[in-house]
Amino acid sequence: MRVLKTTIYLKTISLYILLLVFLFPFLVIILNTFKTTQQFVESPLSLPTRFSFDNYGKAFKDMDFITGFLNSSMITIISVLLIVLFSSMTGYLFVRFNWKANSVLFYAMLASMTLPFQALMIPLVVIYGDLGLLNSKGTLLFMYLGFGVPFAVFTFHGFIKGVPLELEESASIDGSSRARTFFQIVVPLLKPVMVTLIVLDTLWIWNDYLLPSLLLQSPSMRTLPLSNYGFFSTYSVDFSPLMAGLIMTIIPVLILYLILQKHIIKGITEGALK
Repeated sequence: MRVLKTTIYLKTISLYILLLVFLFPFLVIILNTFKTTQQFVESPLSLPTRFSFDNYGKAFKDMDFITGFLNSSMITIISVLLIVLFSSMTGYLFVRFNWKANSVLFYAMLASMTLPFQALMIPLVVIYGDLGLLNSKGTLLFMYLGFGVPFAVFTFHGFIKGVPLELEESASIDGSSRARTFFQIVVPLLKPVMVTLIVLDTLWIWNDYLLPSLLLQSPSMRTLPLSNYGFFSTYSVDFSPLMAGLIMTIIPVLILYLILQKHIIKGITEGALK
């Protein structure tokens, strides 16, 4: 019995140590938001001499935080909604309709997931630049849809296979159309996997820097990750406002993640294994 208790205590202590290791960089960033850049450069790991929120005010103004927040929110919300809507419908089509083309298209989508974005970004920028479609939020939304749909279809495909077909047959006998059956019978059952994809895709799109930096050239279209880059100059970096801006950028998605985190593992497990 003592051996079992000792083992449990050791595991608990080890987990807390690992938690501190993972949280340490985040805590360092938070503490350094209360210092000046000079104090950060001289001693990045020391505690601040006084807690001042001046860096947050400077970051809010220099980043044009409201504009960046609105741009990030619009791009993220529309992209995530389109990915979830089209992917759920596509996954349902692949599962419920035994067309020969479905298998080919499904495996083609899976194959596309293996292509790294870095291998595609230069051709994409060249092609869309020649077409005059750069510096457009619509182009950015279109690309997020293209890169996000394959994984979402894969997840919905696995989950929908576990939805009893008898429910849809009963609705059909009662006179329900295929579209009404999908939206009123199937979609409510997809809530766990939908919440999971909403959280994962929100984290991805909200924090993405590379794709918006390639497409959005106008300052008025910058997202929050792009706005943070304004603290980098040719020969120096204004570190303390930069870290304050980073904290302000991640707070919205952190709140979303904390609210919906219980659905993430459940949705991934059920969607992948069913």
